[in-house]
Amino acid sequence: MKKLKERILKDGKSFDGGILKVDSFINHQMDPILMKSIGVEFVRRFGNLPINKIITIEASGIAPAIMMGYLLELPVVFVKKAEPSTMRNVVSTTAHSFTKGRDYTICISRDFLNENDKVVFIDDFLANGNAAIAVNNLVKEAGAELFGMGFIIEKSFQEGGSRLREMGIRVESLARIKELGEDKIIFED
Repeated sequence: MKKLKERILKDGKSFDGGILKVDSFINHQMDPILMKSIGVEFVRRFGNLPINKIITIEASGIAPAIMMGYLLELPVVFVKKAEPSTMRNVVSTTAHSFTKGRDYTICISRDFLNENDKVVFIDDFLANGNAAIAVNNLVKEAGAELFGMGFIIEKSFQEGGSRLREMGIRVESLARIKELGEDKIIFED
């Protein structure tokens, strides 16, 4: 997605260790016009599938998922990273956060994800794939069917994309980055 890549090069900040900051337009402050374009692109890639729901994980996946849900007129459900005391009928699993260096429990109510659901998962980043694999496990445990996963940015130099693809999951990434370094961002072709 050309517009996204241009914005990453213009406003993204890269650092040694494979770190990319896009907090000025994606995951802290958001550009709603860019987010709409991202939603349109996800619709182009997944809109022909027989899905009835879009899922994401809090918090940075919510905006692109909402845009896609709005365009397709489908509900959006986000997986929670902590179980609220008010949540009942829960499906949960463990995810490892590479960024935070710890395991945490993610959960969703069976009221909003169950055997009647055919879903696409949308998120901001794909790096090691731990959160995406945990969401895939959650979808399976709930009895729903996963039709694919979409990511705004994939760090293709990390193993997440290949792990998901080896599992037979359809992965669509709008910008694939093959190399990051201090002030260096190199995209896949």
